[in-house]
Amino acid sequence: MEFLQQNWYWAALAAASGSWLLFDLLRSQGDKSLLSPVEATLLINREDAIVVDVRDQGEYAQGHIPNARHVPLAELARRTGELEKFKERPLILCCASGNRSGSAMAQLKKAGFEKLYNLRGGLIEWEKAGQPISRKRK
Repeated sequence: MEFLQQNWYWAALAAASGSWLLFDLLRSQGDKSLLSPVEATLLINREDAIVVDVRDQGEYAQGHIPNARHVPLAELARRTGELEKFKERPLILCCASGNRSGSAMAQLKKAGFEKLYNLRGGLIEWEKAGQPISRKRK
C-alpha cells in the first residue's frame, strides 16, 4: 500500500492505459468488418476474398499481400469500376496501418459494395503475424 501511495502517478497511468486497451478491445469486438491477419487469410482461402491495397505506389512496391490488387486511395473514386466484377465477393481493404483502408471502405460502401472488410492494423500487423509478403510487380 505504501508503494501505491508513493507512486500514485504510475498506478494512475497503468489504470488509464489498461482502461483504454479494454475500451479499444470492446469497441473492435462489435465491428465485424475488422479482420485480424488470420481471419483475413481464412476469408481469402474459404471465400475467395479479394485483397485491395490502397497504399501509394512506393509503399506497395516495398511489399504487399500476395495477389493483392493495387488501387491507391487517391485513385479509388476513379477506378472503382475495376472492382465492379468482384462486387459479389468479399473485399479486404488494406493499407499500412488500417486508417486509409477505412476511408476506402466508406467510399466503396457508398458505391454499393456490401462485403467489405478492413485489415486491422494493416500491413504492419500482417507482417507481425508472420503472413507472407510479395515484392513482385503486377
